Amino acid sequence: MKLTTITQITLDGVTQGNGGASDEDRRNGFERGGWALGKGDDETHAFINQTYQHADAFLFGRRTYELFAGAWGTMTVQDAPGWEPVVRALNTRPKYVASATLADPAWSGTTVLSGDLATAIADLKAKPGGELQVHGSGILIRWLLENDLVDEMTLIVVPVILGQGARLFPDAGPDHALDLVESRVDSKGVTIQVYRPAGRPQYATA
Repeated sequence: MKLTTITQITLDGVTQGNGGASDEDRRNGFERGGWALGKGDDETHAFINQTYQHADAFLFGRRTYELFAGAWGTMTVQDAPGWEPVVRALNTRPKYVASATLADPAWSGTTVLSGDLATAIADLKAKPGGELQVHGSGILIRWLLENDLVDEMTLIVVPVILGQGARLFPDAGPDHALDLVESRVDSKGVTIQVYRPAGRPQYATA
């Protein structure tokens, strides 16, 4: 399977509290949640639905898993008109959680990866199939990039600057070169950018 990451992100790189109510994620005094809800147009809506249909399995960090389980994991297709492919995919396809502390996941179809994470994920990628998708899970995405496990990154960029909140990439961290393989913009200014990791960046010399 190809490991792909899908992230909703602001222009200043924030990923915290993107969906649901404004109080979805109040960590570290964050007060500006819900910034992505309803921002894309019908084409972006369709793109997200199609993305979930490409998943043969999902990989989550602990916190994102709990958010998804508490929302999507309690839904049927009748509960989410317009988002039926998302509900169907999340509730019928295997889910893996990278966690050293989660012992008894309640969401059906969940497996906890708590040992040698790099080997476990490499084994999943070696299985036949379409995509092993990572949604949200910023800390996990950074770790996956550092360990050369990401095949493709999709950034859904919402045209807003929050000025606070957890960002996908910290001020100090490893550097990565990326090749842009697809880009589109919708009628509401939301851009979708698909990248493939391309090793280390090249820096000009004096």
